[in-house]
Amino acid sequence: MTVLKIKSLSAGYGDIQVLREINFSIKKGETVALLGANASGKTTFINSISGLVRPIKGEVYFEEKKINNLPAYKIAELGLIQVCEGRNLFPLMTVEENLQLGAYIERARPNLNKNIKMIYEMLPILYERRKQKAGFLSGGEQQMLAIGRGLMSNPKILMFDEPSLGLAPIIVQMVFEIIRKIKEQNITILLVEQNVVKSLKIADRGYILENGKIALSGEANKLLNNDKIRKAYMGI
Repeated sequence: MTVLKIKSLSAGYGDIQVLREINFSIKKGETVALLGANASGKTTFINSISGLVRPIKGEVYFEEKKINNLPAYKIAELGLIQVCEGRNLFPLMTVEENLQLGAYIERARPNLNKNIKMIYEMLPILYERRKQKAGFLSGGEQQMLAIGRGLMSNPKILMFDEPSLGLAPIIVQMVFEIIRKIKEQNITILLVEQNVVKSLKIADRGYILENGKIALSGEANKLLNNDKIRKAYMGI
């Protein structure tokens, strides 16, 4: 079942067009990676789904319902949850308070206690830091908290925007392992990333975005072995 379908999406900022005629889809339970270099349009793409950027043209459908005219909070209430680039935590609130805010959506509130227990089991460092203010966490711990807050919303699709950005290699490995664990729970994932190799190793399918257009798409293992991708992104 296709849960997210994007048809001929074009988007940008003012007179600057960033995305051009994007077609994209995700099936329930899939992990799909949208990959590309810096400034290729990845964040504009994910923000267009979340309602933070209004498309110039095209349509976004979630569970067969057109959503690109809905405000961002309504889209989140439907279950499309974005883990933002830069994490966007509340630095003066504790880890636990930040997690609790992830369950502000009405459909997630009844599961608050169950979800917070699940997140502490998955990410025990957050349990250890639960009374600590988020602003005093390391970069890796803040990323884990951002992921945990996203999971508190009972997402139907969990959308990651550059989750490895600015992190040390050992922490990047840890973040991708967390995403792998989330995938094993059959949660549908949209992974927007620059790290092509790690993303394709975890994804079922992938799309390569270049200059605001989809340049390539296909099964993740085939993209990993594509000569063009190996040369452009892996230096092989």
